[in-house]
Amino acid sequence: MHRSHFIKAGLVAGLFSVLFSATVFAAPVLKLNSSGRDVMLLQQKLQNVGYTIKDIDGIFGEETQRIVTQFQKDNNLRATGVVNNATWRALKDTKSIHHGSIKDKEALLERLKKTAPNYGPTVPNNKPILERSKVSSIISTAKSYIGVPYSFGGATPKAFDCSGYLQYVFGKNGISIPRLADDQYRLGLYTTSKSQLEPGDLVFFTTYEPGPSHCGIYLGNDQFIHASSHGVRIDSLSNAYWQPRYIGGKHIIK
Repeated sequence: MHRSHFIKAGLVAGLFSVLFSATVFAAPVLKLNSSGRDVMLLQQKLQNVGYTIKDIDGIFGEETQRIVTQFQKDNNLRATGVVNNATWRALKDTKSIHHGSIKDKEALLERLKKTAPNYGPTVPNNKPILERSKVSSIISTAKSYIGVPYSFGGATPKAFDCSGYLQYVFGKNGISIPRLADDQYRLGLYTTSKSQLEPGDLVFFTTYEPGPSHCGIYLGNDQFIHASSHGVRIDSLSNAYWQPRYIGGKHIIK
């Protein structure tokens, strides 16, 4: 994780400590059209526990209301979209995704499925999905985010994880793919041979767990682009780290 993420997480924790230090009843009630520092704190905390928010801007708009409602449902609270004492308390008690257990991360993956952006009908599995004429646009879009930092659960240009990055890049080109790497692995036609890959195909790796847990877009010449722990970057399939973890590519071009 980048140092800035540790600093940001510490600031959020400190602000929450101040907010609740006197009494929980001091927590502000926030709802649609609220604005200010407390809304920004709310948005940052929601993102810190794994809910994707496009703009952390201190404005309680429809996106924030939708995610608050989802958080309330996930925590068995009244799903009103209004942040009351019970919602603040649940947020305070929810662990950061950066410090949680594997069980916490599994719960996060379920939340990601529920809060993923809607790019239209999801493409079918086990079939090519990408028109050859769109390959250059996909690759151009992917490269435009080089340098964006990594965050587990990230799915916007503020920060990406590997599968959130792929979903965003394809979504920007009008193609709706699933949110998670293991679901994206069901797309296209499987190939183990790197020589059969074409630019625009997907490549998959096993990292922190068995099966496809990391993914990227093949660029040609043994290179692929992905959201790694070092941010969005280009690496080689023959890299000493990635080569032994490569489990195959998915040919998605029609």
